Amino acid sequence: MASLEERRNAEWARIRGRLRADFGDGVFRSWLRPLTLTAVDDASVTMSVPTRFVRDRVNTLYGDRLRELWRAEDDAITGIDIDVSPETAGRKPSLITAPPPEPSEADDSAEALTDDSWSDGVASPLDPRLSFDTFVVGKPNEFAFAACKRAAETEKPAFNPLFLYGGVGLGKTHLMHATALEMRRKFPEKRILFLTAEKFLYQFIRALRARETVAFKELFRSVDVLMVDDVQFLCGRDATQEEFFHTFNALVDQGAQVIISADKSPNDLDGLEER
Repeated sequence: MASLEERRNAEWARIRGRLRADFGDGVFRSWLRPLTLTAVDDASVTMSVPTRFVRDRVNTLYGDRLRELWRAEDDAITGIDIDVSPETAGRKPSLITAPPPEPSEADDSAEALTDDSWSDGVASPLDPRLSFDTFVVGKPNEFAFAACKRAAETEKPAFNPLFLYGGVGLGKTHLMHATALEMRRKFPEKRILFLTAEKFLYQFIRALRARETVAFKELFRSVDVLMVDDVQFLCGRDATQEEFFHTFNALVDQGAQVIISADKSPNDLDGLEER
């Protein structure tokens, strides 16, 4: 006879399949796949997500359907909770003590170990063509190339913060993409967030309007690596700069890697505070 954990894992696998069918692959990857089944008993189940931002989003948009599906599996379940546990990032969706999942679920779990679905909707997409192998190294960019290679291949920050600057065509954005891609390949367990400064501004304004600044701070300050491209876009935007610098300092203080790029040196960025 199957144990309670085995039954709950089987139920959870079916629920995940229904959630994917109901909401589509995009929503599932972004918000529902990060859910991990962490505790069960006869009358309750607990699922965890890496950040409060994801938890609030899931509860608001998909919580009713999630609870409906659990109760359809077992009407004895009265407690269905979602909590926040950063340690669940990258974990398999079922309980650790569960038997090996069915092949389709195993494939999904393996993909979750190397993807960054926790940051979907926030991160900027990475172009796989912009790798270190395709980068053209020359005299103006050879030091930046070497610094990025070292940053990407070293588990602890080699240069922190790492600031890339130069004119158009020197490969700053290419190096940012290449560094993020190599880090994801070499350290799949790390939470790596790459985005443009424009996207950072958009997310900050959105959080202010939705009164979700706490969730915004939690998401950005829970990463292992933060990479912001074209930081000159923040020039003259005082409130966003303030939040960016708080995030920047918090990450550096806790030993996370920060890599930023701009079209000019820090001293030449008009409208950007000296700090």
